[in-house]
Amino acid sequence: MAFIDGIRRQLRSVIEWENPDPDLLLAQWTENGDEIKNASKLIVGPGQGCIFVYQGQVKAVIEEQCMINLETDNVPFWTTIKKFMQFFESEHKVGIYFFRKTKILDQKWGTTSPIKYQDPKYHFPVALKAYGNYSYQIADANDFFVNIVGSHNQMRIDDFRNILSARIINPISDYLAECQYSFADIDANRDEIARGIAIKLAIVFRKLGFSISDFRIEGTDFDEDTLRRINRIADLTAEAQAAQAVGLDYAKVQQLDALRDAARNEGGGAGLGMGMGAGIGLGQGMAQSLGATTNQVAADSNQTVAKLTELKQLFEAQLITETEYAAKKQQILDKF
Repeated sequence: MAFIDGIRRQLRSVIEWENPDPDLLLAQWTENGDEIKNASKLIVGPGQGCIFVYQGQVKAVIEEQCMINLETDNVPFWTTIKKFMQFFESEHKVGIYFFRKTKILDQKWGTTSPIKYQDPKYHFPVALKAYGNYSYQIADANDFFVNIVGSHNQMRIDDFRNILSARIINPISDYLAECQYSFADIDANRDEIARGIAIKLAIVFRKLGFSISDFRIEGTDFDEDTLRRINRIADLTAEAQAAQAVGLDYAKVQQLDALRDAARNEGGGAGLGMGMGAGIGLGQGMAQSLGATTNQVAADSNQTVAKLTELKQLFEAQLITETEYAAKKQQILDKF
């Protein structure tokens, strides 16, 4: 059976890439260079290209659909090769590789690890994840063969996807560092970022013989540490905007909150006194930095603290009931 198969290979008269696997990007036509010596025709089908390699070097690339009669047509590279193919014996091997010329569409990409950079607005480290789509095709078969294929006899579409994933981090990191986008601006400028990254990727992959098009960013995400920082900034921003909406200065609102918490921090009579004292001290410290308006707030706070202290003493002397104490305290706090 092996002997018959060998004869059939030797008698084969046509070199062509029949019914290629849709997942193949490149495939060697034969692993036995002697099979091509008595071939009479070379057929390059639609969307295909053909690379001739002799002694490890690319001698010719055919990129147009065609049929070449190897016996009569004037094909210089084939004439050179045939000189070394006599009597079905040769120490020089010839490789014929067919490759896919059509564009490979709708390929997925994603960052294999978070892209880290310094947020230019908030000045904290950001770790960004991203994913999307792209299309590509072989633009320079010679560079593709020399830089990517090498000694392999085939290359699949998944092989190129792995190459892209390994090389995409640096161009994205470089672009984000150059364009100075804050984390809050990423989604709003997704298309512009994609165009900028595509330009950098085009330069990288042009050297490998590929052209990349339709590069898109479909989604982004951040790591847990970055999300925690983002949520904290969002909370503070919301509080500041709420204070502004009711005509208050945010610093004053923080002061009032601190005083109220101190006044409500009851741990017995001594605990109440310590809480009041801490509230007064904090209020006075803030008042000095906020100026005359804040001084008035601190004065009002001191008056409120005095009332609460007096009320507490009345309750402890059993001059008022617990219900009366709680109701009166709430009235004082509400006015405050």
